[in-house]
Amino acid sequence: MDQSTETEAPDAALLVAFANGDPTAGQVLVARLGPRLFAYAARVLGDRAEAEDVVQEAMMKLWKIAPDWRQGDAKVSTWMYRVTANLCTDRLRRRKTRGAVDIDSIAEPEADLQSAVEQMTEKDRADALQGALDALPDRQRQAVVLRHIEGLSNPEIAGIMDIGVEAVESLTARGKRALKAALIGRKDELGYEHG
Repeated sequence: MDQSTETEAPDAALLVAFANGDPTAGQVLVARLGPRLFAYAARVLGDRAEAEDVVQEAMMKLWKIAPDWRQGDAKVSTWMYRVTANLCTDRLRRRKTRGAVDIDSIAEPEADLQSAVEQMTEKDRADALQGALDALPDRQRQAVVLRHIEGLSNPEIAGIMDIGVEAVESLTARGKRALKAALIGRKDELGYEHG
Protein backbone atom coordinates (compact mmCIF):
# COMPACT_ATOMS: atom_id res chain seq x y z
CA MET A 1 0.00 0.00 0.00
CA ASP A 2 1.31 3.45 -0.75
CA GLN A 3 1.13 6.12 1.96
CA SER A 4 -1.82 8.10 0.53
CA THR A 5 -3.83 4.89 0.14
CA GLU A 6 -3.00 3.84 3.71
CA THR A 7 -4.35 7.00 5.31
CA GLU A 8 -7.68 6.48 3.54
CA ALA A 9 -7.88 2.69 3.93
CA PRO A 10 -10.41 1.09 6.29
CA ASP A 11 -9.05 -0.11 9.63
CA ALA A 12 -9.49 -3.78 8.70
CA ALA A 13 -7.48 -3.34 5.48
CA LEU A 14 -4.70 -1.66 7.45
CA LEU A 15 -4.68 -4.51 9.96
CA VAL A 16 -4.39 -7.09 7.18
CA ALA A 17 -1.60 -5.08 5.56
CA PHE A 18 0.21 -4.91 8.91
CA ALA A 19 -0.21 -8.68 9.37
CA ASN A 20 1.34 -9.12 5.91
CA GLY A 21 4.46 -7.20 6.92
CA ASP A 22 3.62 -3.52 6.27
CA PRO A 23 4.77 -1.62 9.40
CA THR A 24 3.48 1.69 8.03
CA ALA A 25 -0.08 0.30 8.08
CA GLY A 26 0.38 -0.40 11.78
CA GLN A 27 1.61 3.12 12.38
CA VAL A 28 -1.45 4.54 10.60
CA LEU A 29 -3.74 2.38 12.75
CA VAL A 30 -2.02 3.52 15.95
CA ALA A 31 -2.29 7.17 14.88
CA ARG A 32 -5.96 6.69 13.99
CA LEU A 33 -7.16 4.66 16.99
CA GLY A 34 -4.67 5.51 19.73
CA PRO A 35 -5.84 9.04 20.65
CA ARG A 36 -9.52 8.02 20.88
CA LEU A 37 -8.75 4.93 22.96
CA PHE A 38 -6.45 6.96 25.21
CA ALA A 39 -9.11 9.63 25.78
CA TYR A 40 -11.66 6.95 26.63
CA ALA A 41 -9.33 5.08 29.02
CA ALA A 42 -8.19 8.31 30.70
CA ARG A 43 -11.80 9.31 31.38
CA VAL A 44 -12.78 5.88 32.69
CA LEU A 45 -9.66 5.41 34.82
CA GLY A 46 -8.99 9.02 35.79
CA ASP A 47 -5.28 8.34 35.38
CA ARG A 48 -3.36 9.28 32.24
CA ALA A 49 -0.36 7.01 32.89
CA GLU A 50 -2.62 4.03 33.50
CA ALA A 51 -4.59 4.94 30.35
CA GLU A 52 -1.35 4.88 28.31
CA ASP A 53 -0.58 1.40 29.67
CA VAL A 54 -4.08 0.20 28.77
CA VAL A 55 -3.83 1.51 25.21
CA GLN A 56 -0.41 -0.09 24.75
CA GLU A 57 -1.77 -3.39 26.06
CA ALA A 58 -4.82 -3.14 23.76
CA MET A 59 -2.58 -2.45 20.75
CA MET A 60 -0.41 -5.44 21.64
CA LYS A 61 -3.54 -7.63 21.65
CA LEU A 62 -4.48 -6.23 18.23
CA TRP A 63 -1.05 -6.99 16.79
CA LYS A 64 -1.22 -10.55 18.15
CA ILE A 65 -4.57 -11.29 16.50
CA ALA A 66 -3.73 -9.42 13.26
CA PRO A 67 -2.73 -12.55 11.29
CA ASP A 68 -6.05 -14.22 12.20
CA TRP A 69 -8.30 -11.15 11.68
CA ARG A 70 -11.40 -12.02 9.70
CA GLN A 71 -12.76 -8.97 7.90
CA GLY A 72 -16.47 -8.51 8.30
CA ASP A 73 -16.74 -10.16 11.74
CA ALA A 74 -16.33 -6.90 13.66
CA LYS A 75 -15.06 -3.40 13.11
CA VAL A 76 -11.48 -2.99 14.28
CA SER A 77 -12.39 0.16 16.22
CA THR A 78 -15.29 -1.57 17.99
CA TRP A 79 -13.07 -4.54 18.86
CA MET A 80 -10.41 -2.16 20.20
CA TYR A 81 -12.91 -0.23 22.32
CA ARG A 82 -14.14 -3.54 23.74
CA VAL A 83 -10.61 -4.68 24.58
CA THR A 84 -9.84 -1.27 26.11
CA ALA A 85 -13.09 -1.32 28.11
CA ASN A 86 -12.27 -4.79 29.43
CA LEU A 87 -8.75 -3.75 30.38
CA CYS A 88 -10.14 -0.67 32.16
CA THR A 89 -12.65 -2.83 34.03
CA ASP A 90 -9.86 -5.15 35.15
CA ARG A 91 -7.81 -2.22 36.42
CA LEU A 92 -10.80 -0.70 38.22
CA ARG A 93 -11.46 -4.02 39.97
CA ARG A 94 -7.82 -4.31 41.04
CA ARG A 95 -7.85 -0.70 42.19
CA LYS A 96 -10.81 -1.34 44.50
CA THR A 97 -8.76 -3.94 46.32
CA ARG A 98 -5.65 -1.73 46.45
CA GLY A 99 -7.14 1.76 46.81
CA ALA A 100 -7.90 4.47 44.26
CA VAL A 101 -5.57 6.98 42.63
CA ASP A 102 -5.96 10.56 43.86
CA ILE A 103 -7.48 12.66 41.06
CA ASP A 104 -5.40 15.66 42.18
CA SER A 105 -2.22 13.81 41.23
CA ILE A 106 -3.21 13.82 37.55
CA ALA A 107 -1.67 16.65 35.56
CA GLU A 108 -3.96 18.51 33.19
CA PRO A 109 -2.66 19.50 29.76
CA GLU A 110 -1.60 23.13 29.60
CA ALA A 111 -3.11 25.66 27.22
CA ASP A 112 -0.67 28.38 26.20
CA LEU A 113 -3.04 31.16 25.17
CA GLN A 114 -5.47 31.16 28.06
CA SER A 115 -5.38 33.42 31.04
CA ALA A 116 -4.61 31.94 34.43
CA VAL A 117 -8.25 32.40 35.48
CA GLU A 118 -9.53 30.58 32.36
CA GLN A 119 -7.06 27.77 32.97
CA MET A 120 -8.14 27.44 36.59
CA THR A 121 -11.82 27.48 35.62
CA GLU A 122 -11.28 24.79 32.99
CA LYS A 123 -9.27 22.68 35.42
CA ASP A 124 -11.98 23.04 38.07
CA ARG A 125 -14.62 22.00 35.52
CA ALA A 126 -12.55 19.04 34.33
CA ASP A 127 -11.85 18.00 37.93
CA ALA A 128 -15.55 18.31 38.81
CA LEU A 129 -16.56 16.21 35.80
CA GLN A 130 -13.88 13.60 36.51
CA GLY A 131 -14.92 13.47 40.18
CA ALA A 132 -18.56 13.01 39.20
CA LEU A 133 -17.58 10.34 36.65
CA ASP A 134 -15.47 8.55 39.27
CA ALA A 135 -18.51 8.41 41.58
CA LEU A 136 -20.56 6.54 38.98
CA PRO A 137 -20.69 2.74 38.98
CA ASP A 138 -18.08 1.37 36.55
CA ARG A 139 -20.52 0.25 33.83
CA GLN A 140 -22.41 3.57 33.90
CA ARG A 141 -19.13 5.47 33.67
CA GLN A 142 -18.01 3.41 30.68
CA ALA A 143 -21.34 3.87 28.88
CA VAL A 144 -21.47 7.63 29.55
CA VAL A 145 -17.87 8.17 28.41
CA LEU A 146 -18.37 6.13 25.24
CA ARG A 147 -21.66 7.86 24.38
CA HIS A 148 -21.25 11.46 25.48
CA ILE A 149 -17.50 12.02 25.41
CA GLU A 150 -16.36 9.64 22.67
CA GLY A 151 -19.57 10.14 20.64
CA LEU A 152 -20.17 6.49 19.78
CA SER A 153 -23.63 5.22 18.87
CA ASN A 154 -25.67 3.04 21.22
CA PRO A 155 -25.29 -0.05 18.97
CA GLU A 156 -21.50 0.44 18.90
CA ILE A 157 -21.44 0.75 22.69
CA ALA A 158 -23.61 -2.36 23.02
CA GLY A 159 -21.04 -4.28 20.97
CA ILE A 160 -18.14 -2.92 23.00
CA MET A 161 -19.74 -3.61 26.37
CA ASP A 162 -21.37 -6.89 25.26
CA ILE A 163 -24.84 -5.79 26.34
CA GLY A 164 -28.08 -4.91 24.57
CA VAL A 165 -28.88 -1.46 23.16
CA GLU A 166 -31.63 -1.04 25.78
CA ALA A 167 -29.09 -1.66 28.55
CA VAL A 168 -26.82 0.99 27.02
CA GLU A 169 -29.71 3.46 26.95
CA SER A 170 -30.51 2.68 30.58
CA LEU A 171 -26.88 2.98 31.71
CA THR A 172 -26.34 6.29 29.91
CA ALA A 173 -29.65 7.74 31.13
CA ARG A 174 -28.93 6.81 34.75
CA GLY A 175 -25.35 8.03 34.42
CA LYS A 176 -26.44 11.39 32.97
CA ARG A 177 -28.98 11.85 35.78
CA ALA A 178 -26.34 11.05 38.40
CA LEU A 179 -23.84 13.46 36.79
CA LYS A 180 -26.45 16.21 36.63
CA ALA A 181 -27.37 15.65 40.28
CA ALA A 182 -23.70 15.72 41.30
CA LEU A 183 -22.87 18.88 39.33
CA ILE A 184 -26.07 20.99 39.39
CA GLY A 185 -25.29 22.58 42.74
CA ARG A 186 -21.85 23.64 41.53
CA LYS A 187 -22.87 25.77 38.52
CA ASP A 188 -21.91 29.08 40.17
CA GLU A 189 -18.70 27.70 41.63
CA LEU A 190 -17.66 26.38 38.22
CA GLY A 191 -18.44 29.64 36.42
CA TYR A 192 -21.58 28.64 34.51
CA GLU A 193 -24.26 31.24 33.94
CA HIS A 194 -27.82 30.50 34.93
CA GLY A 195 -30.14 30.28 32.01
